[in-house]
Amino acid sequence: MTGTYLQMAAALVFVIILIVAAGYVLKRKQNRFGLMSIVGYQPFGTKKGVAALKVGSEILILGVTPNDMRLLKVYRDDELDLKEPESFQERLAKLRRTGGVGN
Repeated sequence: MTGTYLQMAAALVFVIILIVAAGYVLKRKQNRFGLMSIVGYQPFGTKKGVAALKVGSEILILGVTPNDMRLLKVYRDDELDLKEPESFQERLAKLRRTGGVGN
């Protein structure tokens, strides 16, 4: 009787491990080969805002509300000059060089 319980518990643990491993692999694969990525989001209140999504070679500007999502504008990737945001340290160093901080 206890042998049957041990077999059932071992099978359950094995199935749980398989599910967790499959989820991990799929999550890593999705992040590496994802079709779309979030460029930015600007909130305008609770659950309202504007999102910029990169889908392939296009950037979609979407208006987002709790009940709706609307396409506002579509840009080609070469129409916009997207640069990486500056870190806090880079901004602070730039302000110190230009005399904006500490004077």
